[in-house]
Amino acid sequence: MTRPSEDALIARFFAPLATSAGADGLTDDAAVIPPGEGDLVVTKDMAIAGVHFFPDDPPGLVAAKALRVNLSDLAAKGAVPAGMLLGLGLAADWSVDWLDAFAKGLAADLDAYGCPLLGGDTVKVPGPLTLSVTAFGRANRTVRRRGARPGDLLCVTGTIGDGALGLVARQAERDPATAPGWLAALGEDHRRHLVDRYLKPQPRVALARAVARHASAAMDVSDGLVGDLAKMMAASGTGAMVDAGTVPLSLAAAAAIATDPALRIRALTGGDDYEILLACPPARLSSLQADAGAVAVPLAVIGEVTGSGSVTWSLDGQPLTFGSERFEHF
Repeated sequence: MTRPSEDALIARFFAPLATSAGADGLTDDAAVIPPGEGDLVVTKDMAIAGVHFFPDDPPGLVAAKALRVNLSDLAAKGAVPAGMLLGLGLAADWSVDWLDAFAKGLAADLDAYGCPLLGGDTVKVPGPLTLSVTAFGRANRTVRRRGARPGDLLCVTGTIGDGALGLVARQAERDPATAPGWLAALGEDHRRHLVDRYLKPQPRVALARAVARHASAAMDVSDGLVGDLAKMMAASGTGAMVDAGTVPLSLAAAAAIATDPALRIRALTGGDDYEILLACPPARLSSLQADAGAVAVPLAVIGEVTGSGSVTWSLDGQPLTFGSERFEHF
C-alpha cells in the first residue's frame, strides 16, 4: 500500500480528530486554546518504542497510553482536559494499517476524555517510533506538589502496583520463557487484569475538580508510590508516616504478593500506576471522600504528613525499607 505524503497523512488520519475550532482543521501552524475559566495547565510526556512500550503493543493502545499518562498529570493538578498536541516520529518501517489503528485508538480517547487534538508535527526518525504529547487543561485552582502540611492525611486513588506487575505479565506474553513462578501461579483473569492495567492506565480525570477543591498537595503516581511520595514530601519540606498495609491493592496484585511477598516492594516502587497521590487536611477528608464516591473513584487513606522531613514506612508494625529501589529516568 502506498504511503501518503505528510500533508495527506495529516489530512487523512489527524485532521478528523481536530474537532475544536481553535485547531482550524490542522491547516495552520498554530492553534488557539479553547476558552475557559481558571488556570491554563500544561504538561508533556514522551514515549519511545522499546523504552516506554513494547514495539508490538497494539497501536490503538499505544496512542491511548501516550495521551492518558498526560491526562493523569493534569488530573493531579486539579485540571480537566482542554486539548492536546501530538508529536509523531515515525520509524522507517511504519505502515498505513498501523497508523490507521493508532489514529482510531487516539480518536476514541480524545472523545472519551473531551480533549481535542489542536495540532502537532510528524517526522520520519532513524530510530524507533517516538511519541510526544503536550496536554492542556483548565483548573479553577492548580494543586502543586509543595502544599502538604503536617497533619494532612495522605490519600491515593485506585490500586497500586498493577502497572509494575503488568509489565512483567506483558513481557511474559511476548516471551513465555521469561514468566516468573508467581505469574504462572495466577489465574488467567488475574494475569489479564495486570496486563490491561499496564497497557491501559485509567487517568483519574473525573476526580480533577475534587482535587482542586480539597487537596493541599497532589501529584500523579507514575514512577512508583515510594519515590513519588518522597518527591512530594521533599517539595513540601515535610515528612510522612505510611502504613504499607493500607495501600490499596487489586485482587490480582494481592494474589501475586500472597504467592511471593517480595513483590510488595515491586508494587510500591515499580511505577506505571497513573493514580493520584494527594495530601488532604483532615477537615476536608469527608468532603473529598464524598466527591470521589460520586464519580466512582476509589480513594484510600494511607498515612499522614509529618514535620520530621523524613518518610517512614511500616508493615504490620515493623519498619519497611526500600534501599535504592525507586524508578529513576536517569
